[in-house]
Amino acid sequence: MKPLPLLLCILALGACSSKPPEPRAKPAAEVATPFDALKADEQRAKDVQKAVDKQAEEQRKQIEAQEQ
Repeated sequence: MKPLPLLLCILALGACSSKPPEPRAKPAAEVATPFDALKADEQRAKDVQKAVDKQAEEQRKQIEAQEQ
């Protein structure tokens, strides 16, 4: 019975002696700025302009095809 408490103490000390796990750092969240909304609006406007340009080009091609 005497070796059992000694063994338990050694195991407890061994378990406690390891370094604590490193804290998990959350990835740095992007800081919201007043310009984020403006950038999103600008990107949306660029996307709309691309769509309008594409439709205009298709329409121009259709008109040219009809004229020939």
